[in-house]
Amino acid sequence: MIRGLRVLDRYVTAEFARIFAITALGFPVLTILIDLTDHVDRYISKSLPVVRVALAYLAGVPEQVFFITPAAVLFATVFSVGSLARHSEITAAKASGISFHRLVRPIFALAALASIFAFFLGEFAPLGQEKRATMLGEREVRSQTVRYNFVYRADGGRMYTIRSLSVPDRAMSGVQIEREGAVDQAGADSSFPGYYLVAQSAVFTPQTAWTLRSGSLRLFFGRDREIAFSFDSLRQRAMTERPLDLTVEPKAPDQMRYAELGHYVRTVERAGGDANKLKVERALKIAIPCTCLIIALFGAPLSIAGGRSGAAYGVAVSLATTIVFLTMVQIMKAVGAGGVVPPLIAAWIPSTIFGIAGAVLFAKART
Repeated sequence: MIRGLRVLDRYVTAEFARIFAITALGFPVLTILIDLTDHVDRYISKSLPVVRVALAYLAGVPEQVFFITPAAVLFATVFSVGSLARHSEITAAKASGISFHRLVRPIFALAALASIFAFFLGEFAPLGQEKRATMLGEREVRSQTVRYNFVYRADGGRMYTIRSLSVPDRAMSGVQIEREGAVDQAGADSSFPGYYLVAQSAVFTPQTAWTLRSGSLRLFFGRDREIAFSFDSLRQRAMTERPLDLTVEPKAPDQMRYAELGHYVRTVERAGGDANKLKVERALKIAIPCTCLIIALFGAPLSIAGGRSGAAYGVAVSLATTIVFLTMVQIMKAVGAGGVVPPLIAAWIPSTIFGIAGAVLFAKART
């Protein structure tokens, strides 16, 4: 019996992995061909080399695979289990004392691995997406030498609000710098205080970086303690950005990693902006990978019902489920961004609905 189980596990695993690989790579190739057909005139007008265009699309593959991974898990689950049902292998397994729940155990293990794979792929995808946009000329590097009234999100939790910047003069005016401190249950950690700095001007030199002039600084050591003082000149060692660096356009949410996006959310909130849309995007970076396991729970019992209907049933179920899920994700993104539902809840509603439906179907499946 144990040997038979091992053979069956290997068979189910191989079937699932084969269909998953075909779907996860096939859909991105199809979307690339469609997108290339739509934009080939633009690339020709820009005189972009063929090799550059090819590398740009290759850099964008991780993001496409990230979004298609739940659908690939669904296709692999529906077709692998459906194949077992069509060939009466599920009936034979039950006759041998192997329950349906035990039979599909390798599928859930592979779906869990796909969830982990999707999360790390989502962390890598922003780098490729940014490179793709740059190579195709969709994200131009700023050539301007003067910039007015902008906000720049720096490393270390710092946010700059600058009235004017002159790259040739290496100078700024109307500078505000904010950093949120580390707060603990007692109130705050004095080793990492928050601060709010205002300066009339700042000058950059390669040796000393930025020197702020004529301003004030407030240090926050908790809810009830702060220190404030004025200064004529102050060097900001943490402010290592060159004037040209401050002209770079901010990244889009799909070009940020999970931690980077969370930091950006806190920065926007400190500036008084609406970060609901960003919060939904951040939550989806976890929710979408977790959907791989949920979608397997949903797809496995559905495959039994139409197992004898052939491949057409599997394609119809997989496509319909994928369309419904992606539509729900887009709707919940709009609902969460609008503040109708808390962003975290909005991001998890599609997965929760499919998870509940999958649990009910799986519990009712004949074992």
